[in-house]
Amino acid sequence: MRVDQHSPWWRDAVVYQVYVRSFADRDGSGVGDIAGIRSRLGHLRDLGADALWITPWYRSPMADGGYDVADYRDIDPLFGTLADAEALLEDAHRHELRVIVDLVPNHTSDQHPWFRRALAAGPGSPERDRYVFRPGGADGTPPNDWRSVFGGPAWTRTADGEWYLHLFAPEQPDLNWNHPEVRAEFEDILRFWLDRGVDGFRIDVAHGLVKADGLPDVGADLEDLMEPPDPPDHPHWDRPEVHEIYRAWRRVAQEYGPDRIFVAEAWVAPPYRLARYVRPDELHTAFNFDFLRCPWDAGRFRAVIDSSLAALGAVGAPATWVLSNHDVTRHVTRYGRPDTRGTGPQSEPVEPADLELGTRRARAAVLLMLALPGSVYLYQGEELGLEEVEDLPEELLQDPTWHRSGRTARGRDGCRVPIPWEGDAPPFGFSPHGSRPWLPQPEHWRDRTAAAQAADPGSMLSLYRTGIALRRNHKALGDGDLSWLDTPPGVLAFRREPGLLCAVNLGSTPWPLPEHEEVLLSSAPVRDTLPPDTAVWLAV
Repeated sequence: MRVDQHSPWWRDAVVYQVYVRSFADRDGSGVGDIAGIRSRLGHLRDLGADALWITPWYRSPMADGGYDVADYRDIDPLFGTLADAEALLEDAHRHELRVIVDLVPNHTSDQHPWFRRALAAGPGSPERDRYVFRPGGADGTPPNDWRSVFGGPAWTRTADGEWYLHLFAPEQPDLNWNHPEVRAEFEDILRFWLDRGVDGFRIDVAHGLVKADGLPDVGADLEDLMEPPDPPDHPHWDRPEVHEIYRAWRRVAQEYGPDRIFVAEAWVAPPYRLARYVRPDELHTAFNFDFLRCPWDAGRFRAVIDSSLAALGAVGAPATWVLSNHDVTRHVTRYGRPDTRGTGPQSEPVEPADLELGTRRARAAVLLMLALPGSVYLYQGEELGLEEVEDLPEELLQDPTWHRSGRTARGRDGCRVPIPWEGDAPPFGFSPHGSRPWLPQPEHWRDRTAAAQAADPGSMLSLYRTGIALRRNHKALGDGDLSWLDTPPGVLAFRREPGLLCAVNLGSTPWPLPEHEEVLLSSAPVRDTLPPDTAVWLAV
């Protein structure tokens, strides 16, 4: 984000995702905490981030890493206190960093007071109307064929014979968003955090919330969260009624001024359906998962970029670009495999990734991403070139997917390993010396610590810092337009005005560089040609 622009900050911001449990631990529990985030804000400032997005820090039994919320207005003691959260907001703002917090509106924890009252009240009670309770079939089967994202049925039977819906874990009962009390409660939650100074919200499962009347069968096996549903009238994903909720939320945010924003996690396809979430009176931005899921192929990347810019531009919204997050395999590992598209948890053993290849491609990918119009989301540790940790001991795996799949899908823990800050051995400055992190770090990460990379001009961290600084200061980068150049298959090249050309070689043959005045930045050394799996920014 450039301070000399008049467009809203969120249209071209660089936002850094903090997965609280794995960012920095200061109390020695082995789990990241708010004090740890405060202690590392200088890293985000030096990186050049404009904002940080913090994953759920609310009171929670932690059945799903905090995405099972028991109290939306308090901080879980594992992470700190409400006073700690307010101090973090003040610290971040002093560092000129905005703060986006995660909001989980599709479901609560089964320990939330509302759900505990619902279980106690029994069938037909007003308390149960806030959730989705239904009688099952006469033969004791669930109310319909819906499946949990984490595996198995999306229904659990209670002691009194009724069933409740949970599109995720049984500890995460779905709310009934047709109930006025649910809608009023979340508008009040928004105001609670806006009053404390948060700058925006990331909306978890934004394409969920509303379910079709009658709860009809899906009729197909669509368990994979990473596969956007194709049917236009899916009974529980991407329902048209959800947009009424977001129009109401937009009105709440506007009470606090034009700078408070929403970003949606909405797994929908194609892009024109995603654009519905970011119309002028709804949300501000939405994650572009088509870009994250795109294989290492020039034609496919161009198609995703073009369709995203066209669909979002039609409603006046900026694109967002993201390569990794806490739910998908880290892209250094993805790009090191023949199937670079694979994002979800691995169900079966796979060939080891070529991490050297994956790292080369990851370096090129970040220059492509930073050169595109719109905003950018970074996942903690990608600036260090961290790979997926795929050999975690089974007894340490905590993701619900591992247990719900009958221990066949290892889940998402491999992308959530605590990041290394300094030193030659675990915990690499993540926790105080002698404390054991909640997931073990590979010994070879001694070469990947932030301290080790900070002084190396050729490191991944230095590439990120330099690229983000150029993006902030170059008049061509950030929000705006691009124009494609004619290139051979396997190569992408486009101009950003004034005077910048980005080229990426995703093929197997070196490409002669076009006429230029200066190489501003490259992901690997370049001379007269652009090697395969390399990107370059040229002054033209």
